[in-house]
Amino acid sequence: MSALPEIVHIVLDLAEAGIPTLPLRQGKVPFGNCRTCVQNACGGRPNMKHGGPCWCPAPCHGWAAATTDPDVLTSRPWLRAWRHAVAVAYHPGGAGLTVVDLDDEAAMEWAHHALPGTRTVTTRRGQHWIYQGTVRSVNAVRPGVDIKSTMAYVRWLGHGTGTIRALPDIVRELAVEKPSVVRPVAQVLTASAPAGGGQCPHRTPTYLDRGIAMAEQAISEARSAVHATVYRTFLAVLSTHGRCGCLTDAHIGRLFTAAQAKGESPRYCTDAWHNALTTLGL
Repeated sequence: MSALPEIVHIVLDLAEAGIPTLPLRQGKVPFGNCRTCVQNACGGRPNMKHGGPCWCPAPCHGWAAATTDPDVLTSRPWLRAWRHAVAVAYHPGGAGLTVVDLDDEAAMEWAHHALPGTRTVTTRRGQHWIYQGTVRSVNAVRPGVDIKSTMAYVRWLGHGTGTIRALPDIVRELAVEKPSVVRPVAQVLTASAPAGGGQCPHRTPTYLDRGIAMAEQAISEARSAVHATVYRTFLAVLSTHGRCGCLTDAHIGRLFTAAQAKGESPRYCTDAWHNALTTLGL
């Protein structure tokens, strides 16, 4: 093991503790999908050995690539990624954990009054409070407070201090999907369509319009797991229409409006869109 980069020794120690990890590139984002998996061409077939949603041996598909398998972590494609990585991330849900990400002093003050003490890790702007148990990941549940657990990654900043406590009910309640009672006013679009450059497969504008309409319908008809449905729908739209340049800001606005009508915040829509772009390597 002496020939391995230092970062690999760290992730192997984490793997031994049951914490699935993945490399982060410049900008502290996951590596983009490889040529085989770009635009979800691999079909996202389940593959438990490699930790991700397909058979690709590379660290593809963002948070879903996180793994505890030492053979994968030290394989040639992963070693190439580790040598260019700027940081290590881990999938808290995959380790049975939830991270309450506190971004500022006000958020930390709220946590000290509202949450039971647990293991804490100091970040550049605040703290991570780590609990045993999993919930869905939700951003901006309160000002300066994000919940990171399933379908999310967190930068590894060390083991922290304190004893990990059971996930409190207040965090579970904050993560519960709340149905929208009143259709919200459309927000200003904060994401842009990806640049074109690929070959356009759309013979007529009707093909694209039908695809956007189907995506709007999928979001609108979601009765549960709205958070995940929105992300999967964004991913599907970008997989089909993300490279040829036909997708416009107006199309994205329609998707965002449909998501906000189901109670999603503009910030989540923007985050989900950018996460989908990163996952597809766009």
